[in-house]
Amino acid sequence: MLDLHVHLVGHNDREANRENIRAFLDQASRRGLKEIGFADHDYYWDQMNFPLIREVAKDYPQLDVRIGLEAEYRPNEEERIKHLLEQYPFDFVIGSIHEIAGWAFDISEEEAKHWQKDADELYRGYFEVVTRAASCGLFTTIGHFDLIKIFGVRPRTDILVLADESLTAVAAHGLALEVNTNGRYKPVQEFYPEQRLREEIQRRGIDFTLGSDAHCAEVVGRDIDEAILLLRQSGVRSIVGFENRAKVSYSLD
Repeated sequence: MLDLHVHLVGHNDREANRENIRAFLDQASRRGLKEIGFADHDYYWDQMNFPLIREVAKDYPQLDVRIGLEAEYRPNEEERIKHLLEQYPFDFVIGSIHEIAGWAFDISEEEAKHWQKDADELYRGYFEVVTRAASCGLFTTIGHFDLIKIFGVRPRTDILVLADESLTAVAAHGLALEVNTNGRYKPVQEFYPEQRLREEIQRRGIDFTLGSDAHCAEVVGRDIDEAILLLRQSGVRSIVGFENRAKVSYSLD
């Protein structure tokens, strides 16, 4: 179907050259995808080559190749992100939160701190930043909505209560939330977001999109079919892709 969370340059471990672009698009074709979206992390801005992606995409008429950006959201850095988005006509923009007050919480070296913190406060601090990201008007999508669970720490308070304001902001601003299959390969071993959140997202009428969070070509499209099945089981009838920051609907029926 589609994979709108793909990192061409990974963690700056490969070049955005013709050979590597083709490797990602070849894998997308093998997976039977209709749409693929490149969305490298904004901190690798100088390594990106958007015109070359557009050029190589012409050799793959069966694929809708989209160009996006995964922008790291930090409070009070909206102008920095806005400046980047003015540099190119992106199809979609993922707003992601990997930091809380300067703490890069999702790297393996920080796992122990998760278990040392009060779980409810950990989640509240994270979702406060998510709410600000969803409300800033810069993004089409919020990435891996419950990333804070990455190491398996669970709050005492109902997750629907903790995430309520964030979901309200997402709905109010018409954003999409992705089913990000990469969570299965993290310590928590489950997709983002968890099932109860997916059901609540569906209940609120918020649009879903899909992403593998692939940082290498081999991972493109991984578990996307299963994500679609889970959405169908939750009553979701369509998902969205993007073109020129406008939603493109895909039926799941």
